[in-house]
Amino acid sequence: MLPPARPAPGVALIDPVPLYREGLSALVRRTPGLRWLGATGDPHAAVRLQQKLRPDVLLIDSVLDPVGHVTRLLVDRDPTLLVVGLVRDAHSHANYVTTALEAGVRGVVPRSAQPEQIVRVIAETCRSRGYVHPDLRPKDRPTLSKREYEVLTLIAEGLENQQVAAELVVSTETVRTHVKGILRKLGARDRTHAVSLAYRSGLLIGRPAAFE
Repeated sequence: MLPPARPAPGVALIDPVPLYREGLSALVRRTPGLRWLGATGDPHAAVRLQQKLRPDVLLIDSVLDPVGHVTRLLVDRDPTLLVVGLVRDAHSHANYVTTALEAGVRGVVPRSAQPEQIVRVIAETCRSRGYVHPDLRPKDRPTLSKREYEVLTLIAEGLENQQVAAELVVSTETVRTHVKGILRKLGARDRTHAVSLAYRSGLLIGRPAAFE
């Protein structure tokens, strides 16, 4: 007997603007692979919302959590919760994003982004457990190819080259080539140093226990 299929990630929202709440509700409801759970405009109701709806992903307007107090409270209660910050233009500078990530936010996207971009960030945050929209990344951050980012993510999870190759269905030599490219772009001495630099810069989010 096949195991029961896992339910699609449930999405909830904390945002003060009713029209935005209605718009995101409609967007998520028509997106395959996501479930809309509900929303509130009151950050003080965040804990009740979390207890009642048990979302997998919770989006929150940056104006309601400017220094990360709400995020810290929610993540302390449920470390598996993926908080995505909807970043206002006034908050889009690197210091704000860094503060949000340190508070436990796992994804950030401009609140004014196009609907398909917001959906993409939700999906990518679920897939990789952390994602920063390109418009919010520091300009001096190294740019990795999609495959290099996948390799780096698997290395961060503790996989050796042979295991990474099996996971990505490529040769070990191909993985070695990607690792060399990652080390060169990050200016890293070795794999462990590369992972450390990637977390420090925000290229990777959600540091595994092995690298605490």
